[in-house]
Amino acid sequence: MSTLPITANYRRNGDDWAVTVRAAGKELDATAPGLIAARLAADQLVEEIALGRSARAVVHLLDGDALAFSVAYLHTRAGLAPPAAG
Repeated sequence: MSTLPITANYRRNGDDWAVTVRAAGKELDATAPGLIAARLAADQLVEEIALGRSARAVVHLLDGDALAFSVAYLHTRAGLAPPAAG
């Protein structure tokens, strides 16, 4: 069985975070009050969109950028303010 590629793209939505999970021509959306909550929502959407497939690869993006997501998420998890976008 081939690996299912999945993207989870995050973006600010006012004071909240929106996340869109895409795979195999399907798309699911969620909104959450913070980046960590949005990451948890993305995990739930991945489970739903993957339909129980264990062979899957998820790439998390912040406005289409994987490195920017990693930096923002790790800063947030550490209780630090994410660096300014620019």
